[in-house]
Amino acid sequence: MTLPFFVLVAGLMGAAGVALAAAAAHAAPGVGLDSAALILMVHAAALVAAAAAVAAGLTFRPLALAALIGFVFGALLFSGDIALRAFVGNRLFPMAAPTGGSILILSWLAFSISAAVRMVRGG
Repeated sequence: MTLPFFVLVAGLMGAAGVALAAAAAHAAPGVGLDSAALILMVHAAALVAAAAAVAAGLTFRPLALAALIGFVFGALLFSGDIALRAFVGNRLFPMAAPTGGSILILSWLAFSISAAVRMVRGG
């Protein structure tokens, strides 16, 4: 049930990304929503691909699952902070967007390491 959950979340992230892209173009241009939309859409697709890689046994599962969780939380922190600032005028918390971006970077590195571990262990 773990991997289908990530695919479900990916669909929601993709939908939110498209909605933010529309808002960036029409409702609130120039406030950074385009960046928030891009992060959500890219990581929605990455989440589906990463879940497929885990299912195919291409990664060391525990580390890869941690990376998938990081993709979700990092994208939500980054995009949520930007969207909240654009629509409400407040932040989630100080440094929320940079924290989300840092989580995303670390998650990509963790996912790469999970593939390297799988290669070293035979696969």
